[in-house]
Amino acid sequence: MIRFLTLEWWIPALEPLAVPLGVAVGVTLGLLLIRYYLLRWLTRLAVRTSTRMDEFVLAALRTPTVLWCVACGLATGLQAAPLPRGVARWGTNIFAALVLLSVTIVAANVLTAALRRFGQRIEMEVAVTGLGAVIIKVLIFTLGGLLVLGTLGIAITPFLAALGVGGIAVGLALQDTLSNLFSGIHILVEKPVRIGDYVKLDSGQEGYVADIGWRTTRIRMLPNNMVVVPNAKLTQAILTNYYLPEERMSLLIPISVSYDSDPEHVEAVLVEEASKAAGDVPGLLAEPAPFVRFIPGFGDSSLDFTLICQVREFVDQYLAQHELRKRIFKRFRSEGIEIPFPQRVVHVRDGRGI
Repeated sequence: MIRFLTLEWWIPALEPLAVPLGVAVGVTLGLLLIRYYLLRWLTRLAVRTSTRMDEFVLAALRTPTVLWCVACGLATGLQAAPLPRGVARWGTNIFAALVLLSVTIVAANVLTAALRRFGQRIEMEVAVTGLGAVIIKVLIFTLGGLLVLGTLGIAITPFLAALGVGGIAVGLALQDTLSNLFSGIHILVEKPVRIGDYVKLDSGQEGYVADIGWRTTRIRMLPNNMVVVPNAKLTQAILTNYYLPEERMSLLIPISVSYDSDPEHVEAVLVEEASKAAGDVPGLLAEPAPFVRFIPGFGDSSLDFTLICQVREFVDQYLAQHELRKRIFKRFRSEGIEIPFPQRVVHVRDGRGI
C-alpha cells in the first residue's frame, strides 16, 4: 500500500501513457490555436458585411468548435496509445460520432435561422413557417443520424429496410397526422394562404394567418383569439383570402336618399366627401379615385346609390366606413338632401284600412 502511494511507483506506471497524452494535448492545443486565429479573422470579415447572419453563425460555432478540437485531440491520442487495435478504433469512432452529432445540431440550427432570415427578406413562406423549420431539421437530422451510424460501423441497409416495413404500419396508424402534414406541404407549395394574410373560412372564422405548422394552421382573429385549424380541414374549406391578388381592396358603401333628390347632385357630393376623407382617414386611398354608381337603383322608398372607394387592407374598412358615414350625414344635412325612412302607402275605402 505504501509502495502504491510513492512517486517511484507512479512514474513507471504512467510512462506508457506519456506519449499518447502528449499527442492529445499537443493536437488539442494546436487546433485551439488555429481556431482562435481563424475565428478572429472571420470576425473581422463579419464586421465589414451588412448582414447579421454571419455574426450569428460565428456565435453558434464558438462553443462547439472547442469541443471539436478536444475530441480530435483525444481521438489522436487514442491512436497513439498502447491499446488493442479494436479498442482504439472504437474509441476513435465514438469521438467521431459525437463530433458528427454536434455538427448536425449546429447545422440544423444555423440553416433554420438562415432560411428564416432569408425567407423574411424575400417573403418566402416556406422558410418562415413552423412546417418549413420542421422539414429542414428532419432532413438534416436524418442525414446526420445515418452518418453517425455509418461512423459507428452499424450497417445502414438493414436499418433502412426495417424502417420501410415499420413505416407502413406507422403510416396506417397515423393517417390523420400524415394527412395534415402533407396538407401543410400542399399549402406551402400552392400558397392559397401565406403568413400574415387575412382570410375567412366558410365556417365563419376569419383573421390573420399566424403560422402554418406541420399539423395545424393558426389564425389570429381580430379579438386577439387564436383559431387552430387542422391543415387537412383548411385545404378542404372554401376560403376567402383578402390579401390575394393584393392587399388593396374595394370598399362598397350603400347610400339611400329621397326620391326628391337630384341624382347628379348626390353623386357629386359623395365623390367630393370621399376624396376629402382620403387625405385624412388612415387606410383610405385617394388612388384609384372614389366614384359612385346608381346601383341598386330604385328602392321601395329611396334612390339607392353605392359609393366605391379603395382601402389599403381589409381591416382599414372599419375606420373608413365610420368616418365616411359621419361626413356624408353632416354634408347631406347641410345640402338639404334627405335620407328617407321606409314608407308604405295605405289606401282607405269606406273608412276601413285595406
